[in-house]
Amino acid sequence: MLEVHSLVKKFGDYTAVDHLSFEIQPGSILGLIGQNGAGKTTTFRLILDFIQADEGKVLWNGQVIGEKDYNIIGYLPEERGLYPKLTIEEQLLFFAELRGKSRKEIAPQIDDWLDRFQVKGRKTDKVQTLSKGNQQKVQLIATLIHQPKLVILDEPFSGLDPVNAQIMKNAIIQLRQANACVIFSSHNMDNVEQICDQLIMLKNGKTVLKGNVQEIRESFGRSRLYLEGDYSSYHFEKMPGVEKVEVRNAHLTVLHLSNPEIGKEIFQLVTKDGYIPMFNQQPPTLEEIFKMKAGAENE
Repeated sequence: MLEVHSLVKKFGDYTAVDHLSFEIQPGSILGLIGQNGAGKTTTFRLILDFIQADEGKVLWNGQVIGEKDYNIIGYLPEERGLYPKLTIEEQLLFFAELRGKSRKEIAPQIDDWLDRFQVKGRKTDKVQTLSKGNQQKVQLIATLIHQPKLVILDEPFSGLDPVNAQIMKNAIIQLRQANACVIFSSHNMDNVEQICDQLIMLKNGKTVLKGNVQEIRESFGRSRLYLEGDYSSYHFEKMPGVEKVEVRNAHLTVLHLSNPEIGKEIFQLVTKDGYIPMFNQQPPTLEEIFKMKAGAENE
């Protein structure tokens, strides 16, 4: 288990991380979100002991994390760092050896790893010949090939197309199944919402959201109502409790509710003639909540 207790990191007069605390149980995924400069990468560097905290501590299984734990950690930095003139095989063997694995142990596994991540290239190809997306997958394999128990991924989805992003998501889910502790940062709220058990949102180093993803969404109330069909004649905007009517296309209308209870009345109204294609009352999406909190002056 990873435990972070009241971490504080200052750079001069600027507080990058302000009394941050959380824990990650084995087999659990934590999403760390926030605007650029919120303190996400600094948090990762503090956990990894790349920089020293001014206050607080980081524990792994009850002990201060340190050099003795490095071989059970997998870290994918935001700044990708592969050696372009090495072959894929040489690159993966090199990183595995840095984590205490032998070439004899790792070499037979490389083809399976390349197949699992659908890397377009042979293990004898130089890294510099690969596309950016395939280089990113090779670096992820290098992060995971020693089967770490603590995995830290800084913006792992950055620059990936939808197919490769799904491969990345599948890999993270498999880490949960392997009972690893996983923490990753992302600006894509859909990815966080789909695969995280818990999330923390930072703003200027401070924690402004923390907890179970669905529970956080529910805490904002079921204030979004999705209707499929033509409701242009209903004039929902005149109903008390309806804050905004958003017509996204010819078939989808989204009502923003100031009073979620009005949903019951709307349901009776739109179903008075029978079947309708969709009536779905939901909390705000994580992306909407992110925009609310990132733009708010007072949490």
